[in-house]
Formats: sequence, C-alpha cells, structure tokens
Amino acid sequence: MAQTETLAIGQNVKRIDAHGKVTGETPYPGDIDMDGQLWMKLRYSDRAHARILSVVTSAAEKLPGVVKVFTAKDVPVNEYGLIIRDQPVICGLGSAKLGTDIVRCYADYVAVVVAETEAIAAQAVKLIKVEYEDLPGVFDPEAAMKPGAPLLHENTPDNILSHYRIRLGDMGTGWAQAEVLVEGEYSTGYQEHAYLQPEAGLGYIDEQGRVAIVVAGQWTHEDQDQVAHALGLPHDQVRIIYPAIGGAFGGREDMSVQVVLGLAAYNLRRPVKIIWSREESILYHHKRHPITIRTKWGATKAGKIVALEARIVGDVGGYAYTSTKVMANANLMVSGPYEIPNMHIDTYGVYTNN
Repeated sequence: MAQTETLAIGQNVKRIDAHGKVTGETPYPGDIDMDGQLWMKLRYSDRAHARILSVVTSAAEKLPGVVKVFTAKDVPVNEYGLIIRDQPVICGLGSAKLGTDIVRCYADYVAVVVAETEAIAAQAVKLIKVEYEDLPGVFDPEAAMKPGAPLLHENTPDNILSHYRIRLGDMGTGWAQAEVLVEGEYSTGYQEHAYLQPEAGLGYIDEQGRVAIVVAGQWTHEDQDQVAHALGLPHDQVRIIYPAIGGAFGGREDMSVQVVLGLAAYNLRRPVKIIWSREESILYHHKRHPITIRTKWGATKAGKIVALEARIVGDVGGYAYTSTKVMANANLMVSGPYEIPNMHIDTYGVYTNN
C-alpha cells in the first residue's frame, strides 16, 4: 500500500501548541483545579546545617481549616534522589533511615501543611515550632574537601561526591614542546533558570485509585520512580501528567513538589494543590552549579596545542541531584574541541551547605 509523505523542509510549519499559548487558553499546572481541592504550603529549614531535635505542629493543627500537617514520620520511605537517594522527602524525626533528622541546606522541607485554603496553609506553616542543634556548615567547596571539614554525608569522605580524571600522554613531554603558556582561573556563578511558571502542581486519586500528579517536569518516568519509591507503591499505582511545562532549562530535572503532592493525595484521598511564589522558586529550587576552573595550556608558536592541565571544582550543594552528570560534562568539555596529545585533568563535585 502506497504511503503519502509530507515534506516539511523549506515549509512554514505551524507549531501545534502555538495557538493555545499565545491566546492564554493552554493550561499550565498552576491553572488546573478540581472540585473540593485542598491547598498545600511547605515549611522550609531555618538552618543551613543542623540536627532537628523536635518539630511541634500542635498550634498549626489547631488552626481552623487545617486538614493535616505531614512530618518525616509520615513518609513511608523517606528518601529520594536522581543519582543517589541521599535526600529526605521531609527532614525530621521518626524515619527509619539514618540521617533524615539533619537539614543540609535552607531548601530542605521540615513540614508540609494541607488546609482548606492557601491563606490558611500559609498561616499554619508559621505556627510550626522547630528546635535545632546547630552543626558546623561549610560553604566553600575547596574548604569542604580539606581534612577535618564538616561532613554532610557520613559515607562521603572529604565531601567529594565525584572525582573524574583524564590522563593522556606525558605532561613532561608536552610542556617541553610548548613555546607558549597560558594560565588562568575562571568561575561561573549559580544559574537561576527563571522559567515562566514557578513550581506548581495538583495531586489527586484518579478513577482507578492511582496517585495522579499533574506537574511540570522534564522526565515523567523518573518522576514516577521517585514518587513510587518514597510512597512505597508499585510504579503502576503512580501517574505523572505533564500539561504545558512553562519552561525548564534543566531546573525541573530534579524534584520539587511531586513527592509531597503524592503523599498528601494518597493519605487524604482529596485533590491537593500547590503553587510556589516566585520568591520560593528562586530561593528553593535547584540551580546550575557554581564551578571554578583552573587551566594551564601549552602550545607551539605554530598554533598547535600540545598540553593541557586543568582542575575543576563544582559546588554540588547539599545533595547529589544530577551533579555527577554535570561534572562529568565539565570534565569532558574543558579541553574544548581540540585534539591534545598530553592532558592531565581532575574534576571534583563537592557537597556543601549551599
């Protein structure tokens, strides 16, 4: 049977999503509501590094309109993470896993409030009392790697999450051949992705009894895996639904509201909605890593690069996220597109309380 082919090369092809976006008809996660929905607000950490001694939620729970306050003890498997499951869903007491009572950055959650209105939930989070035992923090990756520096994770010596190496050729030979040397130190800052819609979502129980989460992300199956793991559910009991995304640029690779929306919907059996403010988004969502690069290049006067020595240090922050992949890319790309016969490169991803 003959097939009809449509050629798009050289043609003006209209985007299938263009009309809805320019007219404002396309729904983003924050635009979607359900009858009887509740509202969620998060209580973030008040410390960059501390052990939680107590979380007192009684005043928040007594506030009229508050339906439930979730703490660490309510999370079936209190861990998540894309590369390593090294982050608690909610930090605090009562989890089976060791180390979940420690906050490692200001973006950690210590409680989740669900109420009849957004305003009540926002009022309730301020009523939660948290007692901390302060721990020494470390905010410079170079300092974090030194012996005796405060450790963020007990199983990570010197706070070094990853160390990649390239060893090629002979550096002595390369430097001997070099007639021109160029050395420098370069740094990049945090990158705020500043996407159109802040973190937002809606969790509910669908018609087949599954946990359904309408959210903006970058890979549905990874979100599904993280939520299912934390809730202790089979994968086929968790649905992740992406409407219009509202921008991502890498900033939605990691989790934000997915797990806690699933936790609330699963336990309360009612729709639960959350929308972060722009301030919350800038303060608490994941950033591109600040990186310091020190390089020494050797070349001949004819323009042939013959040697490269580089040391790259990236600030991972409190948890791994996709840092191993980001730092692996930095390790590979620091040499640019050039074929260099002699290279010595070390690239570190380092935990800090940033």
